[in-house]
Amino acid sequence: MKINNKYYKGIWRDEKNGEINIIDQRKLPFEFVIEKITTVDECVFAIKEMIVRGAPLIGVTAAWGMYLATIEAKQNDNFDEHLKKSVKKLKSSRPTAVDLFKAIDKQIVEISKCKNPEEKIKIAEQIAREISDETVAFCKKIGEYGFEIIKKISESKNGEAVNILTHCNAGWLATVDYGTATAPIYLAHDKGIKVHVWVDETRPRNQGASLTAFELGEHGVPYSVIADNTGGHLMQHKMVDLVIVGTDRTTRTGDVANKIGTYLKALAAFDNNIPFYVAAPSSSIDFKIKNGLTEIPIEKRNEDEVKYISGLHENKIKKILLTPQNSKAVNYSFDVTPARFVTALITERGICKANEKGILELFQENK
Repeated sequence: MKINNKYYKGIWRDEKNGEINIIDQRKLPFEFVIEKITTVDECVFAIKEMIVRGAPLIGVTAAWGMYLATIEAKQNDNFDEHLKKSVKKLKSSRPTAVDLFKAIDKQIVEISKCKNPEEKIKIAEQIAREISDETVAFCKKIGEYGFEIIKKISESKNGEAVNILTHCNAGWLATVDYGTATAPIYLAHDKGIKVHVWVDETRPRNQGASLTAFELGEHGVPYSVIADNTGGHLMQHKMVDLVIVGTDRTTRTGDVANKIGTYLKALAAFDNNIPFYVAAPSSSIDFKIKNGLTEIPIEKRNEDEVKYISGLHENKIKKILLTPQNSKAVNYSFDVTPARFVTALITERGICKANEKGILELFQENK
């Protein structure tokens, strides 16, 4: 994907100096700032403070964090003990997105096979690259499978614009490239299909209004930002053809944890007979759990994210208080949409029903 017609990924290693680069998503769309991650602590901070966010990108960032951990461990008297401490830090950074845990665990397995620190560093770098490349490949395939859904709707509308509602940011900024929920949209647009995207603002962090709107604008995709509570009205009045969202963790039975507010969109879509799709790379599917409501940890973040909002004022990004100073606030970051409200999952291996049978038909190795 491009910013100002220049190609970027959500995270990358500079081949000249070896530095890990990320885009500071907190400052978009007003400022485009590239930050460098040079230590495990900086990696943890970037994930915790949502400098990087989105399940696939969190996973890739954690993978590079493990690479940095091996470099730091080599400089420590006890390599294994230092690595364990780094793993603990990284795993504590965000609790809901399963991609993070999968990436770290994969690194642990491969690093443990190596005999000396130099080999461990080398394999950690290799695995981080593989996870990053795999994430891009998964998103590209999701785009191809999801494109067929949009194409059919376009044909049924005789070429009129397909109106797609999405929630939060599941675009290339949340992955590494292409995005999950946005990948089919970009491909449809590039192939000449008329699309229009309803972009939920996504309170309290406004990832839709800031990040998804920014992405779509850079790519030339028509969109309109809407307040989070507008989606139901649009669906009632036949102004939405389908909903596509991403996922931070999906169970083997099809329950979906995603950005807070997703569940309400699924209910509105169900009530209005509008297809509700979840773009779910297998890296975001937790094959170990079945009940999303009881087994997926829901992150609770600082109440200030609800009480304050950031925006541009006099050409400076400023934080503005919205509530009475002493108000209490509660800030759950995710909710769980039960599988019965999900039309289907769009994965890198194809489209399947959001149930255990459908998922395991595509991913038989997890039976």
